[in-house]
Amino acid sequence: MNNNRKKRILIKLSGESLMGDDDYGIELKTVDKLAKNIKSFIKLNVELCIVIGGGNIFRGLAASAKGMDRANADYMGMLATVMNSLAMQNSLEKLKLETRVMSAFPIQSICETYIRRRAIRHMEKGRVVICAAGTGNPYFSTDTAASLRAAELKCSYIYKATQVDGIYSKDPKKNKDAKKYKKISYNKYLSDNLKIMDSAAISVARENKIPIRVFSILEKDCFKGVYNNNLNYSEINDV
Repeated sequence: MNNNRKKRILIKLSGESLMGDDDYGIELKTVDKLAKNIKSFIKLNVELCIVIGGGNIFRGLAASAKGMDRANADYMGMLATVMNSLAMQNSLEKLKLETRVMSAFPIQSICETYIRRRAIRHMEKGRVVICAAGTGNPYFSTDTAASLRAAELKCSYIYKATQVDGIYSKDPKKNKDAKKYKKISYNKYLSDNLKIMDSAAISVARENKIPIRVFSILEKDCFKGVYNNNLNYSEINDV
């Protein structure tokens, strides 16, 4: 494993993490707070890429369930991730962090098109890369896109920031007897049909031996805390 791989990390954020106290959309104060969290993480000398979901604006799967064509619904969801990525770029650049949004499909007027080697070069130069528009294909989630980009960009970890502090056997908000896993294997995660990330995302991570750390985004300096092992988290790994 080369030196770059040791410190290159992909952060997966849900679109909902940008909503703050709102019911939908983007709350700029919340995005600014996340950006400050990311800046404190960057100071640890990591190379960073980010994938953001679009569920705060449009969720393709939900629209499909209501009768919309699935492919069209998913394309709309991908466009939602571009909007979220531009909002995050704006907040990061206000903090003087050079940032590049790279879309899986061409939107040259507002961001770069994703090219693997160019994304790696940006990170090597200290820029934050935000990979937008999922995989560029319908029927794939942004979780799967995160695992795919992590593999392509030779990331050593995926950091999955959620509303709970790790992986549980059941929904801890509904089941008091839910068991929390400190570590869980890819295979057990898939066989138990857990829902933090979809099975395709876990399979890509397993094939490329990329551990996934799951933690609460609500904690102060959560990214730095996970990196330094000062925060509770669960890890999906080949254990």
